[in-house]
Amino acid sequence: MQQDLAKKAAGEAAAAYIQPGMTIGLGTGSTAYYAIMRIGELVRNGMQLQAVATSAASEELARAQQIPIIPFEQVDSIDLDIDGADEADESLQLIKGGGGALLREKIVAAAAKEMLVIMDASKLVKQLGNFPLPVEIIPFAWELTFRHLEQSGASPVLRRKEGKIFITDNGNYILDCHYGRITAAPELHRQLNDIPGVVENGLFLRYASRLLIGYADGSVRSLSR
Repeated sequence: MQQDLAKKAAGEAAAAYIQPGMTIGLGTGSTAYYAIMRIGELVRNGMQLQAVATSAASEELARAQQIPIIPFEQVDSIDLDIDGADEADESLQLIKGGGGALLREKIVAAAAKEMLVIMDASKLVKQLGNFPLPVEIIPFAWELTFRHLEQSGASPVLRRKEGKIFITDNGNYILDCHYGRITAAPELHRQLNDIPGVVENGLFLRYASRLLIGYADGSVRSLSR
């Protein structure tokens, strides 16, 4: 319950950064849920904006909240991307992908002028790596990709949901890679994406411009570059 209050505080605080007429990127996950709900309130109260979503689930929620969703071919630029994180350090490096939308999230983050990361205080860490790093891979010969990652010391685990292999919105698999500690994130990012079969990994290293960190008492701490 306290963690939910912290997530809600961070998610709702993001609304203060939205200006009328903006194109917003809507993230995926339990903290992004609160941001989408608050943005829906703004829209219903008359604020003009439009949005793109990073997952089918977020798009469905946004439409239910009457947020105008536009196709990507109509997007010239994204003013503000609002998304959560599974881990973040004080250098604004992130691990994302716990919700399974890391590829779409990274595409949207890369297109955005600013990325606002909303999270509860438990997600702020001194060193990335305790949370398993999601790596999205194509299903073809996934076992070979798995072995490549295993040989690199990743300790990968094929993600499953309700007893079945988890399938991303892009039709891919996810390997959750257990490192325990990531000391050279840029180097690891390059190494992972050089492995044939890897589509993208959950290290977001140069995207976040600000962290909004929520606490159970409703307060929010801001960290920026």
